[in-house]
Amino acid sequence: MKKLLVANRGEIAIRIMQTAKKMGIKTVAVFSEADRNAPHVKYADQAVCIGPAPSNESYLKGNTIIEVSKSLHVDAIHPGYGFLSENADFAELCEENNIIFIGPRSKAIKLMGNKLAAKETIKDYNIPMVPGTDEAITDIPKAKKIAKEIGFPILIKASAGGGGKGMRIVENEVEFESQMNRAISEATSSFGDGSVFIEKYVASPRHIEIQVMADTHGHIIHLFERECSIQRRHQKIIEEAPSAVLTPELREKMGQAAINVARSCDYVGAGTVEFLLDENFNFYFLEMNTRLQVEHPVTEWISGVDLVELQIKVARGEELNIKQEDLQIKGHALELRVYAEDTMNDFLPSVGNLEIYKLPEGNNIRVDDGYEEGMDIPIYYDPMLAKLITYGNTREEAIALMITAINNYQIKGVHSTLPFGRFVCEHDAFRSGNFDTHFVKNYYSFNLLKEQHLLESEIAAKIALKHFLKEHKILRVPN
Repeated sequence: MKKLLVANRGEIAIRIMQTAKKMGIKTVAVFSEADRNAPHVKYADQAVCIGPAPSNESYLKGNTIIEVSKSLHVDAIHPGYGFLSENADFAELCEENNIIFIGPRSKAIKLMGNKLAAKETIKDYNIPMVPGTDEAITDIPKAKKIAKEIGFPILIKASAGGGGKGMRIVENEVEFESQMNRAISEATSSFGDGSVFIEKYVASPRHIEIQVMADTHGHIIHLFERECSIQRRHQKIIEEAPSAVLTPELREKMGQAAINVARSCDYVGAGTVEFLLDENFNFYFLEMNTRLQVEHPVTEWISGVDLVELQIKVARGEELNIKQEDLQIKGHALELRVYAEDTMNDFLPSVGNLEIYKLPEGNNIRVDDGYEEGMDIPIYYDPMLAKLITYGNTREEAIALMITAINNYQIKGVHSTLPFGRFVCEHDAFRSGNFDTHFVKNYYSFNLLKEQHLLESEIAAKIALKHFLKEHKILRVPN
């Protein structure tokens, strides 16, 4: 592999290119007109504009990306996450054009991309699953009858879904019909597929995922878990590794279950198997993400493994040079997704210009980012600016360092999730490890953060005034 095209943008494009360059592989960036001056474009050895700003006219144009790859004699394409990363047709297109797709085979993407197909695929491995339907439903009266049999509350989920879209919690029979219609509508608009299924709603779950890696020689390993329970709108915002609640025995069981999920679909490359963990520490298969995860850096830090490097080696046909017994958890890592969002206004996207953008620095602080001071935040893409990752020998150290890093991260011109990250890290429920996916609903209020912000501003003003008066007094002392 001599030349690698990254079919993505922002921080993940740079992250992939860093490892490729370290391995002596030339890199090619693709970009939309909105990203012409983006850092990932400058970082690559070559860069090609593939269309206008909207992603469906640029980053989602698989045929265009293949044409660029062939014209530049590219050996492999890394899709990152999002965009075409879980597009089975694009993976197949790469295969047909003799370009290495750095990810699983198209068959595995198809199987795991449909939640019902995934459940059917793994059923012979005795992996625990949440009680629910094993087929898609659009017949509302029939669906209501099944929901009553399962027992409320229930969860309606898009079969082709992900990222919390097409998902509805239904507390009782009265609201079932309206929520079912909404779920079908959202699934249709988001995925072009309105099929949904029903599951029993796990009341107080934790979201635990296991990182797996598989080669083409039949070897599969897991690289421990990540805790992803701090979410807004069913989407992750803070992740950590390892989880504060998993015992070594439970970690082994979940790790083996994840390996079996990968084995069931003849998986190759990096993937993540997601589970729900209930209040009694029972775990249930949720889904498999057939790509590199946003939160992969926390796993890299506690395992000492470069996951992108492993992806590339596996894609080249190499055997994994790591055995399960060689892996050990070392320390603790925390990641905050720094989104351009207004945390005091229901996490709505915040568009504007990065007037000031200064990154925190120091030992055990890592920032994966794809923006520079003075850049505008495009409205066309996911609003994530960067990922802020900290590491410590203990969970307490990692949290303390995260608070310090947040305080030293300067952003002016747009709102960001930095204040929310500090709120979480300072909250007793998070610090104790006693939390679940309802953290935001149970503990977070926009008014509370506003009060905290006003208090901090007032304290800062008093300190400034005290310092001014002290300096003023010194100046007035006679000679």
